[in-house]
Amino acid sequence: MYNDDLEHQLKETFEHEAALHRDRLEGLESRISEELEGRLPKPGFGDLIRDLVAPSKAGRMGQLVVLAATAAVFLIVGGLFLPELSPQLNPAERLAEAGGGVAFGTTVFLVPAPNASEVVLVGSFNNWEATPLADEDLDGIWRVELTLDPGRYEYAFVVDGQWWGQDPAADETVRSYGGYSSVRYIGLAGGDA
Repeated sequence: MYNDDLEHQLKETFEHEAALHRDRLEGLESRISEELEGRLPKPGFGDLIRDLVAPSKAGRMGQLVVLAATAAVFLIVGGLFLPELSPQLNPAERLAEAGGGVAFGTTVFLVPAPNASEVVLVGSFNNWEATPLADEDLDGIWRVELTLDPGRYEYAFVVDGQWWGQDPAADETVRSYGGYSSVRYIGLAGGDA
C-alpha cells in the first residue's frame, strides 16, 4: 500500500504545480520556436560548396542542363572552327608531307656519316647486295629511297667498309652471324617506316 500512497501524492503534487504555472506553459512551444529561429546560423562558404557537390534533385537537374548546354556550345564552336585550324589530309598526303615529298609506298633509309666517303645499304630486300646511298647536299646525312612491298626486312649500313647494323630508326635490332642487323616492318603492325 505504501507504493500506492506515494504515487498518489506525487500525482497530486505535479497537478498542483502544473495548475500554478499553467499561464506560463501556454504558448511555450511557439516562444521557443521564435527564439531559436533568430539563432539559426547563416549559410557559409562550406554550405555553398556542399550544396554544389550534393544538391537536391532539382539542383542536380539544373547541373545536367548546364552541362548539356556547355557541351552543345563546344561541339558547335568546334565544328565551325576546327576544320579551318587543321585541314584533313588523306593518309598518302600525310605520309608524303612527313617524309619531305616522299611518295606513298616509298621507304627512306637515312644514316648520319659526316666523314664517310661511301655508304651502302644491304638487306634482305636486295639479297644483301650493295645499294648506294647519296649525300647530295653534303650535310653528312646519307639517304636512299626504296619501294618495298609490305613485309619484314633485315638490313644494315656499310660505312666506308664497316658494318653498321644498329639503326636508331629501326623497329628492332637482331643479332645474327656474329653481328647486328636492323629490322623494319613495312605495312605491318610492327611499323610503317
